[in-house]
This record gives sequence, C-alpha cells and structure tokens, in this order.
Amino acid sequence: MERYLVPVTPSPSKFKPILRPRWKRRLIELDGRFDSKYRHLFSRLLTESYSEILSFAHSYHIRGAPCQTHINQITSAADINQQMPLRKQGISALDFDSKGIYLASVTKSGCLTVHDVETLQSLSMEHPSSLIEDDEGKHLLHLSTCQQLDVVRWNLANQDEVACTSMKSYEVLVFDIGYMSTEPTEMLRKRPTLTIHGRGVHNGLSDIAFISSDESRLLASDTSGVISVWDRRMSTLPCLELTTNSNGALNTVQINVENQVLFGAGKHGIIYMWDLRGGRTSAAFQSHKETYHPPLTSVKLATALEEIRPLKAQSDIFPKEIHSIDLDPSCPYQLAFHLDDGWSGVLDIHKFQVTHIHCPPPAWLNGSDNLANFSYLRKPSWLPAHSVYAVGSSCDNGIHLLDFYPGPTSPCHVDYNEGTQRQNSKNRFLPLSESVTACASHPLNATIIAGTTKSSLLLVSQRFRSHKGEDLDHHDVEDCQNWR
Repeated sequence: MERYLVPVTPSPSKFKPILRPRWKRRLIELDGRFDSKYRHLFSRLLTESYSEILSFAHSYHIRGAPCQTHINQITSAADINQQMPLRKQGISALDFDSKGIYLASVTKSGCLTVHDVETLQSLSMEHPSSLIEDDEGKHLLHLSTCQQLDVVRWNLANQDEVACTSMKSYEVLVFDIGYMSTEPTEMLRKRPTLTIHGRGVHNGLSDIAFISSDESRLLASDTSGVISVWDRRMSTLPCLELTTNSNGALNTVQINVENQVLFGAGKHGIIYMWDLRGGRTSAAFQSHKETYHPPLTSVKLATALEEIRPLKAQSDIFPKEIHSIDLDPSCPYQLAFHLDDGWSGVLDIHKFQVTHIHCPPPAWLNGSDNLANFSYLRKPSWLPAHSVYAVGSSCDNGIHLLDFYPGPTSPCHVDYNEGTQRQNSKNRFLPLSESVTACASHPLNATIIAGTTKSSLLLVSQRFRSHKGEDLDHHDVEDCQNWR
C-alpha cells in the first residue's frame, strides 16, 4: 500500500498569517470610546448637517404687561429712523447648566430668563412655523432687573444657582431657581476704586467665573483690568483682587478644569494668566485678607500673530480688542479667542503660540453696513467633543462653524497645506434668519442655541429626518425624534 501514497513535500518556510488593518468601527465597539482622529474624520458630516430649526421670539410678560425686552423690541420695530440705541437690544449672554437641563439667558434690556430645555424641545415638535413664542408659563425664572445685563453663569458646584452682572454695575446678582423668587438670594458688591482725588469710582463687571470645586468661590472681571474674588462664606465684598497692572478693560475670564490657572483678556489684546496653584499667586487662595496679585505671565496676541509669516505677509497686524476666550473641552490646552474684527483663533497654552487662525473678509468687502453687529461683545462656544468653534458673524446673519482640530489636518491650522492634506474637514458658514450675538452649545448633544440682536433664541441642530431618510418639513416637525 505504501507505493500508492503520495509523498508530502516539506514547506520551505513557516506559514505567515495575513495581517489586516484593524476595523475602526469594531475597535470603537470594543474600546467604548471614539478616537480623536475618528471624530475629526466625521466632524465635517456633523457641521454640514446643522441648520436653523426654529426661532423663539422674546415676547414675554411680567404680571400681565410686556417685559422691558419685549417693549424695546416693539419700539425698535416701529422706529423707522432707528433711534433706539443698539446696546439696548438683543441677547447678551447664554449658558447651559452642566447637564443641559436648563438654559439661562440675559438681555441688554435687563431680562433674566431660565428656560427648560425639554419645553423648548416639545415646542419644536408641536409648532409648524419656524418662528414661535416660547411658553412663558413654563419658565423656571423670568424677571426684569431694570438694568443692563451682560453676562450670566451657572454655579458649577451648585446647579441651582445662576449669577448675572452688568458692565454698568458693580454688583453680582445670585439667584436660586429653587426658591422661584424674583429677588436675588445674594448680592455681591465690588469695592470702589479710589481716584487721585480720593473719590470712589465704581467700575462695571464684564464676566463671571465659578470655582467648580467650591460653590462659595466666585470671580468677576471689571472694566478697569481687575479680577475680584469673593468667598461668600465670609463677606459680600471681595476677599482679594487679581490685577493686570493696566487700566484696560477685561472683557472675559476663563478658569481651567483643574481650577489651577485663570485666564483673562480684554481691550488691549493681551491674554493674562494667574497660577492659582503656585508661583507668585499661590498665596491668593490661602489668605483671607484683601491682597493684590499681578499675573504670573501674559501673551500679547498681536506679537504671537506676527510669528505666522503667511498672515503677516498678507495683512497688517496690530493690537485688537479680545471679545472672548474659551478653553476647548475636548483638548484642554487649546484656548480659543475671538477678536473685535471677527478674527478667531487658538492659542496653545503649553507653547504660547497661535496654532489656528480664521480671518473672515472684512465687512466693507462684502458690502455690509450692519453696524449692530459691531456694538456687541460676541460670545462664541465650543462644541463639546469635536474641537469645533461656533461663533457669530460680525457682518452677516449667521454663524461660522470652525474646525480647530489640534493638528495640521485642520483647515485653520497655521501649518495646513491644501495640496497635501485630504479634504476630510472644512469650515462652514451657516446662514441664519437673524444676526447672532452669543452662542451656547448643549453639553451632551452639541445642539447650538444662538442669541440674536432681536432678543430671539435660534435652535440650530441637525435636520430632522423621517424613517425613510427624507427631510421633514415644518408641517411634520411633530414626528421628529427627540433631539436631546
């Protein structure tokens, strides 16, 4: 039988398995998280899916009579000569709470409103028109403070508290939405600044920041370049002050997630940094005596922009007022800034270098004469997980959705090369029905709420689709899915 067997030739080498690349989708399912490059790959699809869904008009009443914001809006609509001051109108600030359940908004006319996000959602599904009136009976809070309001912030350590203030006031009003009261539960005051003649001058407050680890700690910047710090357990007056060694106004402040570094920026185009953990300001939060602390370091933004050679070759760079700064929630070393001329960019706080820049065409080039947009401190917002920056246009009705991904694949990166980079992502300008002054992004689903110069709230989200994959018109909004 052996002669019928076929001999087997020995294999010259061991069998080598075929190596295949790991499937990205299966990797996500196994790891339970999205890779940053994967998110950036599909961020373009996200931004392209955004559109204006609904507009909520500020047609609210207090004790049966129109509120001051409503009155000013009616007066402005009837004013043919446009004599109503621009700074008396519009939404000045918006802020979601940490879970996205409530939305707080303030107006230039002095109205503070706390919206229930679920109510806005239900209205978006029930009403067929694109311009509707919010159900003011379901507001958690709506009151008129009889003074201009410029900023509103939730207490990060106590989500029942919301604080607001004004650039024309030296007081911070703290409201507890659990009490359902029209009066503030606490009123914090800033000490007056003494002039050379010994007179006290009260400077307005421009921004507020809460310490996330301590509900009693509160910071506020003012129009004289000083940041006041309150310990509410001790007094309604500041326990210390952080100075900039300058009299220029600070428009915005931002504290990092670890509550270790405080950033401030304003009129002179300089970004200041105070180290709350160590360095020269380390004793600031260890002493209960009123003291003054200079910044640990500062960055002149115009000098940092001059280091970008292509930008310097194309335009003249000079100091510009900084309207807003924001830390990227998905990349904590990226500090976004927005300037008074509409420019936006990112400062790498590790290297103190500008890594991203977006320079839209000036208003005169587009033939725009909308001066109302230039009378506001525009307040952009980061999307929660995609390094996309939403900022209102300075000359058109709409918002810019800017790709600020931390790397040269971003079209805004200073090292971006159109010839070698794939067009996986790009910036987008989204036209809207009204001029935008402030943006707030939902912390969970990235829905954008935009405040306008007409005191309306615009809901900007992904277009609702039916189960057949067709776009729904406004008559089918009641069949749309829950956007939360």
